[in-house]
Amino acid sequence: MPTQKAVVKAPVGLHARPAAVFVRAVTETGLPVTITKAGSGGVDARSLLQVMTADFHHGCEVELGIEESALNGPLSREKAESALRTLGELLESQGAA
Repeated sequence: MPTQKAVVKAPVGLHARPAAVFVRAVTETGLPVTITKAGSGGVDARSLLQVMTADFHHGCEVELGIEESALNGPLSREKAESALRTLGELLESQGAA
């Protein structure tokens, strides 16, 4: 399963605007991405409600992932890894002024 770790840098965590920006970016990939933090199960990163209620606070380390069953061959795996890197970078850039 392709995964990417990132730290939530938005001052308000993944709530309101930062969550909406993140969910929109996930949806645009067309991939079934999950987002997980230590001590809790993963949630569908395409769902604004699930992301906001999971309480991914500022400074929280998360893991983004895509199940192997959603991939079709090496090209899809490459696309998934690239998408996860980009999403991780987005999470870490949201706190930049």
